[in-house]
Amino acid sequence: MSNYYEQMKFEMELRGYSQHTKKHYLSHVRLLESYISKPLDQVSPEEIKLFLHHRIKQGISYSNIDIACNAFKVMFNSVLNRNWSDDVIVRPRRQKKLPYVLSRSEILSIIERIPNVKHKAILLTAYSSGLRISEVLNLAVSDIDSKNMLIRVRCGKGGKDRFTVLGQENLHILRHYWKLYKPKDLLFPGLIPGKPVVARNIQKVFQTAKDKAGISKPVSVHSLRHSFATHLLENNTDLRTIQVLLGHANIRTTCIYLHLSTKRISSIKSPLDGGESHA
Repeated sequence: MSNYYEQMKFEMELRGYSQHTKKHYLSHVRLLESYISKPLDQVSPEEIKLFLHHRIKQGISYSNIDIACNAFKVMFNSVLNRNWSDDVIVRPRRQKKLPYVLSRSEILSIIERIPNVKHKAILLTAYSSGLRISEVLNLAVSDIDSKNMLIRVRCGKGGKDRFTVLGQENLHILRHYWKLYKPKDLLFPGLIPGKPVVARNIQKVFQTAKDKAGISKPVSVHSLRHSFATHLLENNTDLRTIQVLLGHANIRTTCIYLHLSTKRISSIKSPLDGGESHA
């Protein structure tokens, strides 16, 4: 690893970036260096634009391009002192597409087609508590507070701790899982000691079960989190509470679920019909 990469790691550690973020930032810089085929300190603004355009044409998601831009800012501005603006490290405009949401019956249909109790417990926890898959897999046994019916999320996105709800049905399957596997520290340990289950494996389990359930929606494990928030909103939970449970820094992020709640939208009568809203 070149000295520039060591300096970049140092800059990211100063900023308190998670291990996951550091890994992704470094991988994007390596991709750039491989594509341009020259040392990083010789890369020009035009070459960065060419690389980003190449990635966009490959169909890389907005979030991946955004991560690449953030990584380049650390490398070229903080390490190489280029002080390049957004005119150089160009971010594409985010497409405002609504995520897909599963109904409760669809979620249960998927879960029913998963034979492994551990996998079931992971996916039900993701839905029941609105957790990201990384947050579920990094839970410790001690994070489950059955007395107060809470789950403690340590170092969630942005390095923030928070609490979310522990459902009765979720607690039931977690107890069943614990009796079978007897985890001691990590709630969902993987094959490597001290490491959790690999997220990619859970994504594969979810997709296989979804296909078996005959669900054609383009959904992933993260859709369980979207479904959690949407279902809470349809059960008249206020947005501020949903924001806290999800760990959103800005309530504008949470407001997307107003668009996803078809139950609330369909309960509104058009003014042409002379009816009043029942939302």
